[in-house]
Amino acid sequence: MQQVGGSVTDEELRAVDGRVPGRRGLATRARLLEQTRELLLTTSYRDLKVVDIARGAGTSPATFYQYFPDAESALWALADELVGEGKERLNRSVRDGSWTGRAAYDTCERIAATFLGFWDEHRALLAVIDLAATEGDIRFREIRLQLLMSFTDALAEEVRDQRDAGRLPADLDPMATASVLVAMLAQVSGHRYGIERHGTTGAEIQRALARLLYSGVTGRKPPG
Repeated sequence: MQQVGGSVTDEELRAVDGRVPGRRGLATRARLLEQTRELLLTTSYRDLKVVDIARGAGTSPATFYQYFPDAESALWALADELVGEGKERLNRSVRDGSWTGRAAYDTCERIAATFLGFWDEHRALLAVIDLAATEGDIRFREIRLQLLMSFTDALAEEVRDQRDAGRLPADLDPMATASVLVAMLAQVSGHRYGIERHGTTGAEIQRALARLLYSGVTGRKPPG
């Protein structure tokens, strides 16, 4: 299984023939990945075809094979980029926020907005990851774990600090609490539009997530 979750290295960018692509080659590779991403909006990941990816990117299958041995490899490259971006954005939302006073609620609002925005921007690829992980594909389970684990660790640290300060029950487990809160954020973000069809709005969903997150982390009632 390809290792996911870090920055892209020369080794990971290396073409099938062993060369590291130059500027034009990197641009071609990026077009192929972007077309793979676009096809996921209308095509099952199991039905991705090299010829369709290459045609949509304005190149040939022969060129595609210079960068990826098959369509699945392009999908893994997208997943690697997604995990890298997700770690940076999601972790920053919890680590850079203040957890003191009213500012703690503002931090929770930003975290909720970041999750909803990230899932919205990458909904097709994240849907593939969720579906395959649910079906038992270990590779996709690992991708999802890599995407959320460091954010969960960061949130657990804050829960631990709040517990140690006496604001949460002494027997509360920080990792269990953080894991439940992160699962809530991810699941709601992934099913946002289905929830909205029941008569609510994105703004109210974000507010509900922020309030539950605030109570879960700080042990306090959300501000009115």
